[in-house]
Amino acid sequence: MRLPTVRCIALAAFYVPFLAAQTPDNTILKQVIIFGRHAARTPTAPPSVLNGFSALPFPTFSPSGQAVITVNGQTNETLLGNYFRLWLTQEKLLTGNDNSDATFVYVRANNAPLIIDTAQAFANGLLPAASLMVNTVTAPDPLFDPIDAGVATLNGDMAVASVNGRLGGNPQLLSTAYSAEFAMARSVLFNYPLGTPPPPTPTNRIDVTTIPITLTPGNSTAPVNLGGLTDFYYAIDPFMMEYADGMPASEVGWGNLDAAGISQIFRVYDALLDLEFRTPYLAAVQSSNLASHIVRSMVQAATGNAMSGALGTPSDKIVVVTAANTNIAGLAGLLQLDWLVDGYQRDVAALGGALVFELRQSQTTGEFLVRIAYITQTMDQLRNRTPLTLAAPPANVPVFIPGCSLDNATFDCPLGRFVRMAQHKIDSRYADLNN
Repeated sequence: MRLPTVRCIALAAFYVPFLAAQTPDNTILKQVIIFGRHAARTPTAPPSVLNGFSALPFPTFSPSGQAVITVNGQTNETLLGNYFRLWLTQEKLLTGNDNSDATFVYVRANNAPLIIDTAQAFANGLLPAASLMVNTVTAPDPLFDPIDAGVATLNGDMAVASVNGRLGGNPQLLSTAYSAEFAMARSVLFNYPLGTPPPPTPTNRIDVTTIPITLTPGNSTAPVNLGGLTDFYYAIDPFMMEYADGMPASEVGWGNLDAAGISQIFRVYDALLDLEFRTPYLAAVQSSNLASHIVRSMVQAATGNAMSGALGTPSDKIVVVTAANTNIAGLAGLLQLDWLVDGYQRDVAALGGALVFELRQSQTTGEFLVRIAYITQTMDQLRNRTPLTLAAPPANVPVFIPGCSLDNATFDCPLGRFVRMAQHKIDSRYADLNN
């Protein structure tokens, strides 16, 4: 991404020499971009497939259907939206007059029903007395699916090589690296105590822990095909949803899993996401357009001038973007962002969790700063549908911005430096200038 020269010159006028440090209470929040994942949903595979992976039938979700938001998922997302309402009111971005506030809130969601319903549930918590419109683009949306939209081009051979190079040319070694997780998953799926001699695979069942892990070109949804890891993901996917959706403990992995066990098993899926979306080549192809729009949106807010390739308008103070964990993983990989939340593995894009980009301004110098945090409900907050308040908030961890952050508690980054850093990471060939 290259900002027009005239815009760069105009933007530079906003900056004074970089500060050695910036304290959180010396800044004013001017804009926030909340880039979140969808809420708890039903499994992605149908029961006819899932039950072929396990000795016992999987529990039934409500509502029925594949990859649709659950009732409790909607509740949790509204609770999260209400927390942001409290926080942003404290930060003076919201006034408490929902209809008035709605004029400077922009909501954008990928066009799958699950994503739209999540965005609407969040909006219902953010501004309960207003009717916020969830903006979508007819599929495929170039912001979230740039390959199918024709904005980006994926070289299948390069995709395979870029991932294979991270695996020493032998993807099957993943089964060794994650042998403990594979053993735990098998014991849950086939209902026997972990640590005892594993029994044979039940008749007419598929052992997803033994399907070869291979590496071949994929598609726009999964840019590389890792063979057996895909079936492994389908088999374990319901466990996280069962727990987060508040199912009885006896139905979470058939009574064999708690939050810690689910987190450990999902280390395999976390590795799959890392390979497919955080690998540098794949992150550039899949996430340059999204990153470009986020950066341009902050520049637009700082300058007050409409900018092509930005989200919303210069007056929008709150930008809500809702998508999938694959989109969050890709953006984080492109910008080299990492986080760790208690109870989750590293860099997990949790259900409903969000990367939060804050555009702040120093009250002393007028300098604009970027601050990034990762905010998410804990697994138990999701399970218990815990009301969130400023006194009892979701998890909130600061995120360091490599090549940009200052040495302070919140890892602030001067906006000018953030723009230049992003320019080096975003591949302009894969970014459009549509709003």
